[in-house]
Amino acid sequence: MSVKIRLQRHGKKGKPFYWVVAADARAKRDGKFLEKIGTYNPNTNPATIDLNIDAAAKWLFNGAQPTDTARAILSYKGALLKHHLNGGVRKGALTQEQADAKFAAWVEEKANKVGVKVSGLADNKAAAKAAALQAEKEVNAKRIAAAQEAKAAAEATNAEEATPEVEENTEETEA
Repeated sequence: MSVKIRLQRHGKKGKPFYWVVAADARAKRDGKFLEKIGTYNPNTNPATIDLNIDAAAKWLFNGAQPTDTARAILSYKGALLKHHLNGGVRKGALTQEQADAKFAAWVEEKANKVGVKVSGLADNKAAAKAAALQAEKEVNAKRIAAAQEAKAAAEATNAEEATPEVEENTEETEA
Protein backbone atom coordinates (compact mmCIF):
# COMPACT_ATOMS: atom_id res chain seq x y z
CA MET A 1 0.00 0.00 0.00
CA SER A 2 1.39 3.39 -1.04
CA VAL A 3 0.97 6.06 1.64
CA LYS A 4 0.90 9.80 0.98
CA ILE A 5 1.07 12.69 3.39
CA ARG A 6 -1.38 15.19 1.94
CA LEU A 7 -3.93 17.87 2.71
CA GLN A 8 -7.58 17.08 3.29
CA ARG A 9 -9.84 20.09 2.69
CA HIS A 10 -12.40 21.20 5.25
CA GLY A 11 -14.08 24.54 5.93
CA LYS A 12 -16.61 26.41 3.85
CA LYS A 13 -16.52 27.81 0.35
CA GLY A 14 -13.89 30.54 0.09
CA LYS A 15 -12.53 29.79 3.59
CA PRO A 16 -10.43 26.63 3.28
CA PHE A 17 -9.09 24.79 6.31
CA TYR A 18 -6.95 21.70 5.87
CA TRP A 19 -6.04 18.63 7.83
CA VAL A 20 -2.59 17.18 7.18
CA VAL A 21 -3.15 13.44 6.97
CA ALA A 22 -1.36 10.22 6.10
CA ALA A 23 -3.64 8.41 3.65
CA ASP A 24 -3.59 5.60 1.13
CA ALA A 25 -2.71 7.09 -2.26
CA ARG A 26 -5.81 5.47 -3.78
CA ALA A 27 -8.21 7.10 -1.30
CA LYS A 28 -10.27 10.16 -2.25
CA ARG A 29 -8.94 13.59 -1.36
CA ASP A 30 -11.39 14.09 1.50
CA GLY A 31 -11.97 10.40 2.11
CA LYS A 32 -10.53 7.73 4.37
CA PHE A 33 -7.17 8.42 5.99
CA LEU A 34 -4.80 6.47 8.23
CA GLU A 35 -3.80 9.19 10.69
CA LYS A 36 -4.39 12.92 11.18
CA ILE A 37 -0.96 14.51 11.60
CA GLY A 38 -1.96 18.17 11.95
CA THR A 39 -3.91 21.15 10.66
CA TYR A 40 -3.19 24.03 8.28
CA ASN A 41 -5.15 27.30 8.14
CA PRO A 42 -4.07 29.53 5.22
CA ASN A 43 -6.65 32.22 6.11
CA THR A 44 -4.44 33.82 8.78
CA ASN A 45 -1.29 35.86 8.23
CA PRO A 46 1.11 34.14 8.73
CA ALA A 47 -0.63 30.83 8.07
CA THR A 48 -1.43 28.79 11.18
CA ILE A 49 0.09 25.31 11.15
CA ASP A 50 -0.26 22.77 13.98
CA LEU A 51 1.73 19.64 13.25
CA ASN A 52 2.65 16.53 15.24
CA ILE A 53 6.29 16.43 14.15
CA ASP A 54 6.99 13.02 15.68
CA ALA A 55 4.06 11.41 13.85
CA ALA A 56 5.12 13.05 10.57
CA ALA A 57 8.71 11.80 11.03
CA LYS A 58 7.36 8.29 11.80
CA TRP A 59 5.33 8.24 8.57
CA LEU A 60 8.29 9.58 6.58
CA PHE A 61 10.47 6.82 8.05
CA ASN A 62 7.84 4.25 7.03
CA GLY A 63 8.03 5.48 3.44
CA ALA A 64 5.14 7.91 3.11
CA GLN A 65 5.59 10.37 0.24
CA PRO A 66 4.42 13.94 0.89
CA THR A 67 2.70 15.95 -1.83
CA ASP A 68 4.33 19.23 -2.88
CA THR A 69 2.28 21.41 -0.53
CA ALA A 70 2.57 18.91 2.31
CA ARG A 71 6.34 18.79 1.75
CA ALA A 72 6.51 22.58 2.06
CA ILE A 73 4.51 22.45 5.30
CA LEU A 74 6.63 19.62 6.72
CA SER A 75 9.79 21.53 5.81
CA TYR A 76 8.47 24.76 7.35
CA LYS A 77 7.67 23.05 10.65
CA GLY A 78 10.87 20.97 10.72
CA ALA A 79 9.49 17.45 10.25
CA LEU A 80 11.81 16.81 7.30
CA LEU A 81 14.79 18.03 9.36
CA LYS A 82 13.80 15.73 12.22
CA HIS A 83 13.50 12.81 9.77
CA HIS A 84 16.96 13.67 8.40
CA LEU A 85 18.48 13.88 11.89
CA ASN A 86 16.84 10.57 12.88
CA GLY A 87 18.47 9.01 9.81
CA GLY A 88 21.85 10.24 11.09
CA VAL A 89 21.12 8.68 14.48
CA ARG A 90 20.22 5.34 12.88
CA LYS A 91 23.46 5.39 10.88
CA GLY A 92 25.51 6.25 13.96
CA ALA A 93 26.71 9.65 12.76
CA LEU A 94 24.94 11.40 15.65
CA THR A 95 23.70 10.54 19.08
CA GLN A 96 20.05 11.11 19.93
CA GLU A 97 21.03 13.95 22.30
CA GLN A 98 23.00 15.73 19.55
CA ALA A 99 20.11 15.36 17.11
CA ASP A 100 17.63 16.68 19.69
CA ALA A 101 19.90 19.64 20.46
CA LYS A 102 20.25 20.52 16.75
CA PHE A 103 16.50 20.25 16.25
CA ALA A 104 15.76 22.38 19.34
CA ALA A 105 18.19 25.07 18.12
CA TRP A 106 16.55 25.08 14.69
CA VAL A 107 13.05 25.32 16.22
CA GLU A 108 14.12 28.26 18.40
CA GLU A 109 15.67 30.08 15.42
CA LYS A 110 12.52 29.45 13.36
CA ALA A 111 10.31 30.75 16.18
CA ASN A 112 12.40 33.95 16.31
CA LYS A 113 12.02 34.46 12.53
CA VAL A 114 8.26 33.97 12.73
CA GLY A 115 8.06 36.32 15.73
CA VAL A 116 9.92 39.01 13.78
CA LYS A 117 7.52 38.59 10.85
CA VAL A 118 4.46 38.81 13.10
CA SER A 119 5.77 41.94 14.84
CA GLY A 120 6.65 43.46 11.45
CA LEU A 121 3.13 42.80 10.19
CA ALA A 122 1.67 44.37 13.34
CA ASP A 123 3.93 47.43 12.93
CA ASN A 124 2.96 47.79 9.27
CA LYS A 125 -0.71 47.53 10.17
CA ALA A 126 -0.34 50.16 12.89
CA ALA A 127 1.59 52.48 10.54
CA ALA A 128 -1.05 52.07 7.82
CA LYS A 129 -3.79 52.84 10.34
CA ALA A 130 -1.95 55.96 11.55
CA ALA A 131 -1.40 57.12 7.96
CA ALA A 132 -5.07 56.60 7.15
CA LEU A 133 -6.07 58.53 10.26
CA GLN A 134 -3.74 61.40 9.34
CA ALA A 135 -5.12 61.47 5.77
CA GLU A 136 -8.65 61.51 7.13
CA LYS A 137 -7.78 64.42 9.44
CA GLU A 138 -6.35 66.37 6.48
CA VAL A 139 -9.47 65.71 4.39
CA ASN A 140 -11.70 66.80 7.28
CA ALA A 141 -9.65 69.98 7.75
CA LYS A 142 -9.99 70.78 4.03
CA ARG A 143 -13.74 70.17 4.20
CA ILE A 144 -14.10 72.47 7.21
CA ALA A 145 -12.04 75.19 5.51
CA ALA A 146 -14.10 74.87 2.32
CA ALA A 147 -17.33 75.04 4.31
CA GLN A 148 -16.11 78.16 6.15
CA GLU A 149 -15.11 79.80 2.86
CA ALA A 150 -18.50 78.97 1.34
CA LYS A 151 -20.27 80.36 4.39
CA ALA A 152 -18.18 83.55 4.29
CA ALA A 153 -18.83 83.92 0.55
CA ALA A 154 -22.56 83.42 1.10
CA GLU A 155 -22.58 86.02 3.87
CA ALA A 156 -20.62 88.44 1.69
CA THR A 157 -23.04 87.90 -1.16
CA ASN A 158 -26.01 88.45 1.13
CA ALA A 159 -24.39 91.62 2.51
CA GLU A 160 -23.67 92.95 -1.00
CA GLU A 161 -27.23 92.21 -2.12
CA ALA A 162 -28.65 94.02 0.92
CA THR A 163 -26.40 97.10 0.49
CA PRO A 164 -27.30 97.93 -3.19
CA GLU A 165 -31.00 97.85 -2.36
CA VAL A 166 -30.46 100.48 0.29
CA GLU A 167 -28.45 102.62 -2.18
CA GLU A 168 -31.18 102.31 -4.82
CA ASN A 169 -33.75 103.51 -2.34
CA THR A 170 -31.64 106.54 -1.47
CA GLU A 171 -31.22 107.39 -5.15
CA GLU A 172 -34.98 107.23 -5.74
CA THR A 173 -35.68 109.57 -2.85
CA GLU A 174 -33.19 112.13 -4.17
CA ALA A 175 -34.70 112.22 -7.66
